[in-house]
Amino acid sequence: MDSKIKKNLNNNELDPSRLEEISKHFDFDYLKSMAVNILDPIDKYYFRSRFINFETIPERNNPDSPVIYISNHSGMTFPWDAIIFVGKIFQKNKLQIKNSLRALTAPALSASRYMQPYFVDDFWRRVGGVDATLENFDTMMNLKDSNVLIYPEGIAGIGKGFDKKYQLQQFSSSFIRMAIKYKTDIVPVSVVNGEYINPYSYRNDELNKLVNKIGIPFLPVGPITPLVAVQPWIYYFGMPSKLTYFRGKTIKLYEMTDKPIEKLKKKEIHFLRDSVQFQMQTELDLAVETYGKDPYCLEELGDLWRDNLDKILYILPSGWPVLFHEHEMRYAKEKSFRIPFDNSSYFQALSKTPENLFYGLPVLGIAGLLKWKGIF
Repeated sequence: MDSKIKKNLNNNELDPSRLEEISKHFDFDYLKSMAVNILDPIDKYYFRSRFINFETIPERNNPDSPVIYISNHSGMTFPWDAIIFVGKIFQKNKLQIKNSLRALTAPALSASRYMQPYFVDDFWRRVGGVDATLENFDTMMNLKDSNVLIYPEGIAGIGKGFDKKYQLQQFSSSFIRMAIKYKTDIVPVSVVNGEYINPYSYRNDELNKLVNKIGIPFLPVGPITPLVAVQPWIYYFGMPSKLTYFRGKTIKLYEMTDKPIEKLKKKEIHFLRDSVQFQMQTELDLAVETYGKDPYCLEELGDLWRDNLDKILYILPSGWPVLFHEHEMRYAKEKSFRIPFDNSSYFQALSKTPENLFYGLPVLGIAGLLKWKGIF
């Protein structure tokens, strides 16, 4: 670790400009509009998320520092599991910033246009995401409203392969340091069925080296992968797994040691990290056993779609590019609006941006999209 960063992590001094820097792209009105117009209907009619042990949203134990949420990550490139989780917590908070979540995200998500959903400009930062660096994490621990969400497995979590889908990879120790330094609670969350968003996908290191060059951090190789050339919208596709979020027992690391963070030895930090990972693996195993037997709940899904055929063009992922682009056009003109979520509105929106047809055009559609978005 860089000695300057390490020194900063071991004291409580904060450069006020750092807080401004991590929030300069965050658009609270945009987050609210996304939650209402896109995330809520996609979840309601597609992912059908359920939240276990979330009868109440955790309050801060330390009013000056955020609660740290930690979660397992799913084996795919595009993080629908995180998008739905952040969106639903926001809704559970009645669209208030207090106790909502801001996520530390892989820097590649913001750096690459390919990783913005349907090429929406600066999507991740506008909804509150912050590049995952130690300095940014430390800065976020001074947020006065939102809590913090991290995925301590990192890229290894999404790249572990379907055969290891619920085997947690080694955690980073950054959240251990922050929880002790700021004496704040850790809330573990186990995501069940997220691995079935892109099932039977595995890692190919040579392919990943290739896609890394264009800013894609990881490309899962599985049954869905070749279909991207046939239907480019599948690049952002997720299967309709019933996402389940299981809140585990709150962890209070500041009660497990009486040493300040700068006095803890590396082996002590690693012991605490491994203890947290053991608890979370135990809770994840229990959650999978209880909620993971029928990952798609197809009977429920079929009934839901049959009852909402008047909305099916937006419900199916092939319609999501139109929904996202319609939202961008509307938001540029007005901050408060509702997009009608029905088939006739889909056709009206498509007529405004017929370029969205490239998302369904085999092979040549990819070139059309890149040209439309000015990438080449």
